[in-house]
This record gives sequence, structure tokens and C-alpha cells, in this order.
Amino acid sequence: MTEQKKVELLAPAGNLEKMKIALNYGADAVYGGTSTFSLRIRSGKEFDMDAYKEGIDYAHARGKKVYTTINSFPFNSQVKLYENHIAKMAELGPDALIVSSPGIVKMAKQIAPNIPIHLSTQANVMNALDAQVYYDMGVTRIIVAREISLKDCEAIKSVLPDLELEVFVHGSMCFAYSGRCLISAIQTGRVPNRGSCANDCRFPYEIYAHNPESGTTFRLDEEEGIGTYIMNAKDMNMASHVDEILASGVIDSLKIEGRTKSPYYAGVVTKAYRAAIDDYYAGKFDPQKYQAELNTTQNRGFSDAYLISRPFERNDTESHDFTIQNGTHQVAALVSEDGKTWRCKDKTCIGDEVEIVLPVGATVELVDNEYGKVEERDGRYWLTFKKLISISGKEFECIHSGDLNDILLPAELPGYTILRRGIAEALEKKGLTEDSTPMKMVPKDRVCD
Repeated sequence: MTEQKKVELLAPAGNLEKMKIALNYGADAVYGGTSTFSLRIRSGKEFDMDAYKEGIDYAHARGKKVYTTINSFPFNSQVKLYENHIAKMAELGPDALIVSSPGIVKMAKQIAPNIPIHLSTQANVMNALDAQVYYDMGVTRIIVAREISLKDCEAIKSVLPDLELEVFVHGSMCFAYSGRCLISAIQTGRVPNRGSCANDCRFPYEIYAHNPESGTTFRLDEEEGIGTYIMNAKDMNMASHVDEILASGVIDSLKIEGRTKSPYYAGVVTKAYRAAIDDYYAGKFDPQKYQAELNTTQNRGFSDAYLISRPFERNDTESHDFTIQNGTHQVAALVSEDGKTWRCKDKTCIGDEVEIVLPVGATVELVDNEYGKVEERDGRYWLTFKKLISISGKEFECIHSGDLNDILLPAELPGYTILRRGIAEALEKKGLTEDSTPMKMVPKDRVCD
């Protein structure tokens, strides 16, 4: 009996810092790209060619992979630009190119024949017939449509056992079919499938009835408690089903959405799914543990989407009364890459206690000195601040979010360690309460790979 191949954990890399965080928090591979022809133009602007090359080298030095996104759809006038961009990205040595259209598949194979081609979820592959076409063109992996079922994945794999299948397991969900939406283009001129979606589906909408003969317009009031966020999909969260997905034996990669989301999201979500995968193979799968961590992040409510249940069987995939809500925790600070200092993400004062969230496999030294105290309680680590001193020697009573001073730690911590506190304490520092949430805001993310 051959040993089961372990599934890959693939995390988003919106910029160099988030790429490094995802890799340190357990990702086997990351995906991202520069803004050119990527379906994440905003996040891609944080990656220039030099930074992206540094990220690829960083990943490869740790035995990890980087998949480059070139997954928007070209106009005729852009074909030559696509050719030039593919050639430039290929020179950086990524482990695969993620593309969306048959024409770009063919182009990539001609320009970079030695780099594997992954087909974007935007291509909407749902069955073995379509999968066969792309496989015959040279595609080595298909990121299947969001609406596909696990049974359909099994059917594809039975026909094409050497074709890799990748599925999304966590992150934003688009209300449109496979992310193919035109609302943003119609309302704001920002084309979703060109990477510049304005997230129009996340806004509340009012409904009116108009009589053209009389010119009379009536506003239709929605039933109380139903809400007006009529196109706002809940976030996907498949952590509790990782065991079913892995037991099927047909999925090669589990993908987390979120290149435009925060470093905290990149670290905590990646670590939660790393634990779920590793625990499954170790025979100690515990969904409550993973959900507790995932619930610390901001979200629109969670749904297990369509991989296990068909779309028509679901009635809980929309969040009608808010756009996004606080999670159970708020990030207070992020430790520097060298582990010697931290920068504030949420108001922090002398005497404050924060939880230490470590990268995967990292350890921490317990100390108690003039700068602070690091202790362990119930399997978790905590840091209490006694002094707030910057590397330049400036002392503070409190540090506020956005302050760029690098503050000394009482002891060196693993690079990119996260410091966090409970949401109630975080809101209290802002003069708010948990009754102030859920928050009605529009986040800077949308759904595609």
C-alpha cells in the first residue's frame, strides 16, 4: 500500500510581508503577483518586480513554492503586453503561472514551456470534459469552480488521475457565478474581471417601485430583521470539513482567499488550516479548535459554501444585515522580522497584557525584566508590557495604531509573531462596545484567485 500524498496548503501573498507571514505560519505555497494582469490590482501594486523576486527566493530557500497570478482576461490591444509580462515573470523563476483563458494558456506554454500552468477558478471548470480540454493543452492543475461539489471533483480525478485539483476552502465569496460579475463595471466603471472590483455587492440597497405614467415613486421597506445587504455573500469556511476533503483523496491543494486582507488574517487563517491538515494526518482532527482561531478574524459570517452541499440546497450563504463584523480578537502589534521589536496595530499602553501568537513550530523564552514579562498559562503565551521604549530611546506611556516607532521587546521573539487582545478590550480602548458591531463597512477584497 502506497503512502497517501499530503495535500498542499496554499495561502495568499498580497505583498512581501504577507508572503513571509503566510510561509512562516504554515503555508506550503503562496500565490500572488504584480498588479499587471492580475485579478488583485490593489494588492499587486505592493509588489514590484524586485520585491516579488525577493519573495520567490525567500520561499525557495525554505523549500516552499510561489504561484504567479496572471489571471485577468486580455483585450486584443493587450496581447503583446501579456507576452512581455509572461516573459518577465518567467525570468523570476516561479513554480507555476495561474491563468484564466485558453489563449493565455497557449501563450504561456510557448513563452515559458518549463513553468507549469495552473488554470484559474475564473475558467469555471465543473466537469471532466472541460478539464480534459485544458489538460490536453498542457495545464497541470485546475483551480475548480467555486460551485463544484466534491463528488464532481472525484469524477474529474477518475478520468484524469494525473491532473492536480485545487479547491478554495476559506475566504470571501462572490454572489455572482464563479466571480463573473458586471455590477461594479456598470455602476463605477471598475471591471471585476480586470482586477478592480468596487465591491458593489457589499453595499445595502433600497428598492423602489416607479409608475412612469404618473411619475410616482414608492420606496419599498424591507421586513425588519431581513436587512438590505441583498447581494452580500457570507465568507467561506471549510475548516470543519477538511477531514472529508482529505479523505476523498482527490484534492491536491487547499487554497485560502485573501491577498488584500491583513497580515493578521494571513497568519492566523494559514495557521488554523495548517493545524487542521496536520491533525487529520495525525488522527486527531478537532474542528472546534480551528473554528475558535478563525472566529478571531473579521468576517461576514461563515458558510461552508458548496463543496459539500449543492448551491440549491443552501439557504444560509448570505449575510443580509451587515457587511462585515469584528472577530473575537484584535491584533495589537506585529513583531519585526528580526524578532527584536514590534510595531503597534492597536492602542497599547504600559501595563497592558497581550496574547502571543507564534508562527508554526516556533518557541518562546519565558522572561521577566524591566521591559516586560513573558509567561505561559493554559498552553498559551502572554506578554505584559512594563516599559515602552523605541530603538531610538524614546519612551511612551501608550503607543497608538499607525505609530511607526519600533518598540523594544523584553526578549527576542520569533519573526512575525502576532500580539493580540480580546475584542472587548480592544473596543473599550476605542471607546466602543461590542454593541457597536457588526460594522457597516466595505472591505477591500473580492473573490477570484
